[in-house]
Amino acid sequence: MNYAEKPWLTFYHRDIGEFLPSEEQNLSQLFVDSAQRYGDQTALTFYDKTWTFHDVYKISERFAARLYAEGFRKGDRLAIMLPNTPHYIFSLFGTFRLGGIAVQVNPMYVEREIEHVLNDSGAETIVVFDAVYPRVKQVQNKTSLKKIIVVSLGVQAADIHSGDLRFEQFLQMDASKAPEVDIVPGEDVAVLQYTGGTTGVSKGVMLTHTNLVSQIEQIYTITFKVLDDLPVNPKVMSVLPMFHIYGLTSVVFLSLRAGFNQIILPRFDVEEILQTMKREKPLQFSGVPTMFIALNSHPRLEDYGLDQIRFFISGGAAMPVEQLHLFEKRTNCNLCEGYGLSEASPVTHVNPVFLVNRAGSIGIPVPGTEARIVRETAAGLEDVPVGEIGELIIKGPQVMKGYWNKPEETKAVLKEGWLFTGDLARMDEDGYFYIVDRKKDMIIAGGYNVYPREIEEVLYQHPAVKEVIVIGVPDAYRGETVKAYITLQADQKATEEELIEFSRKYLAAYKVPRLIEFRDELPRSAVGKLLRRSLRDEKA
Repeated sequence: MNYAEKPWLTFYHRDIGEFLPSEEQNLSQLFVDSAQRYGDQTALTFYDKTWTFHDVYKISERFAARLYAEGFRKGDRLAIMLPNTPHYIFSLFGTFRLGGIAVQVNPMYVEREIEHVLNDSGAETIVVFDAVYPRVKQVQNKTSLKKIIVVSLGVQAADIHSGDLRFEQFLQMDASKAPEVDIVPGEDVAVLQYTGGTTGVSKGVMLTHTNLVSQIEQIYTITFKVLDDLPVNPKVMSVLPMFHIYGLTSVVFLSLRAGFNQIILPRFDVEEILQTMKREKPLQFSGVPTMFIALNSHPRLEDYGLDQIRFFISGGAAMPVEQLHLFEKRTNCNLCEGYGLSEASPVTHVNPVFLVNRAGSIGIPVPGTEARIVRETAAGLEDVPVGEIGELIIKGPQVMKGYWNKPEETKAVLKEGWLFTGDLARMDEDGYFYIVDRKKDMIIAGGYNVYPREIEEVLYQHPAVKEVIVIGVPDAYRGETVKAYITLQADQKATEEELIEFSRKYLAAYKVPRLIEFRDELPRSAVGKLLRRSLRDEKA
């Protein structure tokens, strides 16, 4: 099939065009427009507190003024290491207001991971949750970090060191109004989203203002623009982690652009989620497969009135078809699956909410996105016939600028404007896409990307480990779980429990191997290279 043919366009709603409007806008201006448009409507709900769009604008402006008074300037990086809280949003838009770059830091990271992200990004300021503040202090003198702003949610706030400030203290200090800053939407980076790589350390995906504003419009267009009966100031659940690009764009940014009230919850707790959905009756709930599998496991799921929720959307990993069908049967709702990756802000495909969901498919490209299934030949790339498997490549305004300070890795995935996803896929004759496998070694556990090489490097630090191969194995709940195959040094001993505990010191919990198998030898090629694929094939 010629890639210029786009059969999926026939499924677009009559009000959706192939391309987005070409007008460029930065995130700060997008939010200013929303604050003017929605004003006193509720923007955020966090337990018993609410903030209007005007409130969020004023606090973000104040945060920007204080950052500027501290010497923060355009292009500077501010790290955010928080669970879902309103403070996350205040910090983001205060940073964007000055043309700064928000560095996403997973609050589950341990010291080694925090140190890498801070050093790689060069961030000198961080907004951090008080429960993980000690980890940041532990590595501060190994980084360029100068200013630490601490967010406390509980009554018993953690003690902080002299020189560091609580969020409220920071806002209350003297500052003049922040000056206007010239932001070039297509060039200036707004977010550094750290994701893994084959080098064993995470790399920063550079997402510009154009990337993110385009993504917001793409999701809004294919999901909400076509609705004739969209209520005023509807509620949506903000449970997906804001430090994950899926939650950031598909919930946080989209809600602020569309005038939605985000019901923010800092963590996923099944009973709390169900009680909140029953009470608040949100318009939409976006999640990852493990969330829906957990909901399916609740014995009284039918009692919570989930059929009052209009849209359920799953992304972040492949949704098991049998779990999707079970959820739809028990709730009498459609569960629409999509696809994306950090390098694409992240959404590229979705099952449109105005069409019948196709279980097992990631759907069709969102507006403004081109997609091809290709294979490499001696003559170069060629498009595969309909129904055949090849690598999925993407082109669109949401595709990243590149990897932060990694030009060679950027060249490896961005070629002539196309993003090479590393995922093997097929397309049917209607233009619906299906992910088949991954060329990359990435494991997706509970919606998080996990890279085997990073885990292997940690395990190699244990004196008893001789060789190790890490793969993902099927897991009914998490999608995949991490398994390590290990050979031990001849004169050493170690137990499965010992190596798992060792890993916990250096890896976030979702990366720690759940399974360890000891072997006398590991598969290798004729030249001695360890063969991860051989172990994966054993599990096939």
